Amino acid sequence: MGLFKRNPFGHILILKKWLIRLFGVISHRRFRGFNELQIVGSEIIKDLPDTNVLFISNHQTYFADVVSMFHVFNASLSGRVDSIKNVGYIWNPKLNMYYVAAKETMKAGLLPKIFAYMGSISIERTWRSEGQDINRQVKMSDISSIAKALDDGWVITFPQGTTTPFKPVRKGTAHIIKRYKPVVVPIVIDGFRRSFDKKGLRIKKKNIMQTFEIKAPLEIDYENESFDDIVTKIEYAIEQHPSFLKVLSKKAIKEQEELDKLRKW
Repeated sequence: MGLFKRNPFGHILILKKWLIRLFGVISHRRFRGFNELQIVGSEIIKDLPDTNVLFISNHQTYFADVVSMFHVFNASLSGRVDSIKNVGYIWNPKLNMYYVAAKETMKAGLLPKIFAYMGSISIERTWRSEGQDINRQVKMSDISSIAKALDDGWVITFPQGTTTPFKPVRKGTAHIIKRYKPVVVPIVIDGFRRSFDKKGLRIKKKNIMQTFEIKAPLEIDYENESFDDIVTKIEYAIEQHPSFLKVLSKKAIKEQEELDKLRKW
């Protein structure tokens, strides 16, 4: 019976462990080889509680963002600080780790279905479906699934719900935070859009500097802060607030391009 122990979503843990091991080894060189992932703040990970932690992040690719987090989190839990050197950390992965993803994305082919088994909380988007803008009610079963995952462990979410930068943060994340009061840890990533294709499966360019910053947990007054207050706090934390947008002069753009060249490895 113990060999086929399952998590709250019915996934067999030993199978999930071997899938994470396999794809962890396969994907490692994408972040330490073809490109080098520069990590900041991973010492925060080992001090987090084992359950009811919500990671919020900006979003650049469908899958590479999450895969990098599995690497960084497991490496940090094994004692590595700001490093994913030596993929041996993936041998004993954290199994109660989940991520929120669009149901239509996770059903689109065999590979996404395998990724889903490794930890997806697949939900129906309320604002977009099959490339069309829509407006439908939030499914309570989706909220219950996120709550179940928080109760069991850690959850990764991309509160903008899209890989397009500077799109508004969805209020659903604020509702989850106020209702379930998780520890909220912001993450800011960059370079993934340049190094991978949109799905995050194919390497588009090599020698791109990828950055991964883990920030201190947000201070949130769960009882008194409004949904709008929490949304604004999230936007600033993941550096997607409109104030981060600014019009650059031609000179500044050229200087930035030169800097990007220098940042290449």
